[in-house]
Amino acid sequence: MAKLALITGDQLTLSLASLRTLNPAQDWLVMAEVHEEATYVKHHKHKIALLFSAMRHFAQDLRNAGWQVDYYSYAADGPKSLLSAVEESLKRHQCTELVLTQCGEYRLQQAMDNDWSRVLGVPVSVYEDDRFLSRTADFRHWASSRKQLRMEYFYRDMRRSTGLLMEGDKPRGGQWNFDADNRSAYKGEVPVPPSLTFDYDALDKQVFAVVEEHFPDHPGSLSAFHWATTRAQALQVLEHFIQYRLPHFGRYQDAMVSSHSLGTEADSLFHSLLSPYINCGLLTALEVCNAAEQAFLNNRVPLSAAEGFIRQIIGWREYVRGIYWTFMPQYAERNALQNQRRLPGYYWSGNTGMHCMAEALRNTLTNAYAHHIQRLMVTGNFALLSGIVPADICDWYLAMYADAYDWVELPNTLGMMMHADGGLLGSKPYCASGKYIERQSDYCRHCQYNVKSADEPDSCPFNSLYWHFLIRHREAFAANPRMAMMYRSYDRMAPAKQQAILARAEHCLNHLETL
Repeated sequence: MAKLALITGDQLTLSLASLRTLNPAQDWLVMAEVHEEATYVKHHKHKIALLFSAMRHFAQDLRNAGWQVDYYSYAADGPKSLLSAVEESLKRHQCTELVLTQCGEYRLQQAMDNDWSRVLGVPVSVYEDDRFLSRTADFRHWASSRKQLRMEYFYRDMRRSTGLLMEGDKPRGGQWNFDADNRSAYKGEVPVPPSLTFDYDALDKQVFAVVEEHFPDHPGSLSAFHWATTRAQALQVLEHFIQYRLPHFGRYQDAMVSSHSLGTEADSLFHSLLSPYINCGLLTALEVCNAAEQAFLNNRVPLSAAEGFIRQIIGWREYVRGIYWTFMPQYAERNALQNQRRLPGYYWSGNTGMHCMAEALRNTLTNAYAHHIQRLMVTGNFALLSGIVPADICDWYLAMYADAYDWVELPNTLGMMMHADGGLLGSKPYCASGKYIERQSDYCRHCQYNVKSADEPDSCPFNSLYWHFLIRHREAFAANPRMAMMYRSYDRMAPAKQQAILARAEHCLNHLETL
């Protein structure tokens, strides 16, 4: 009897685990663009268009490979949920079993595990997503034997298990991590390569029309859409990154440049723009890491660049996924710092006088993208210092970014950015004053606020809010050896200066919407 497999929008990989269990001659696949998944947060138009178009092209690839595919395009009278699409296909083909690969969201996976078999009346088999390099059970075992979870040690184990950048049991270059070499500001030393552009076919254009018709009030404009929508195009992006961006990625991965200085190339600098394709399945993590390693072995890129890039994928990416599946669902409710302030409206509009925020938000709103320092040390840092409710900022990141799925967005935002998990993911909050932004960018020279002060009416809000954050959470962080120096610095200030800084911070918090 025939089986049916559901392929979700983040599983666009021909080697998917569930596909390997099926027979193309008799079994069926189902894919569906559904209202429930497109609207549970107000996803950016680029994100919806990328996924719908990539799904339609992948369905073509499946058919070309000999698979039988039911595809439900988005329509007002179409299935509203994945479950209803599956139910319709099961009945149509009289399939006796549903086969799944573990999806990327606890909400959906729990429904699949607990409810779908009962509702559908057939067995449901769920396979491990082995496109990831660490199984969820292996991460839980690794985590269970440690008092503290630290990505660096997990990363070293991943290097050993994959053999990436290893010489026997030793890391190439004699050290595991070259992060200290990868913190330069960009001052035009080498030109930034132009981004790739693509010609879009009839399927893409059909999707663009669907998005404009059905999601008109979602963020973004498709006039600026630039994403690859097929595996062949995603491979072009990978090749372009390896050849033109990776050689300088390591050195400038923490740099930020204003569009006032560099135009639209400031939006990506030397970053890969590969995460949307890895996370939806058009590329796999291992093939991308292998390409970076081979570029180093062929003397095309320095070790620090290859290592820094590979660390982001087999280090952070795998680590946050392990955190997610190990500690959900309680993890999503954590708010260790008891934040209560709502997300300011300019996160959705981009209208703020803080130039660093305006630039990061412009990049986000225009491109459904911002590189990791813009996310962590600008929009994320500001939310942390301001005491924004974690759920607010988590939903915003999930909605806005083309690469955002719950398994990767939630730990990165709630844990890494907001420290709302109480230090489970990282040993200290990623908080910084405007001095960090000044050091890593040219943003401050274009800003109406003064990055050199913290206690004046025109002081950079990041400066005063930084000290306010430290003081209001002193009980939680004063004993942290990585933060003790900052408390000593504050205690050496004259009382009048301390009061002025905190007064400026209170003013900023009371007028957060108008900064």
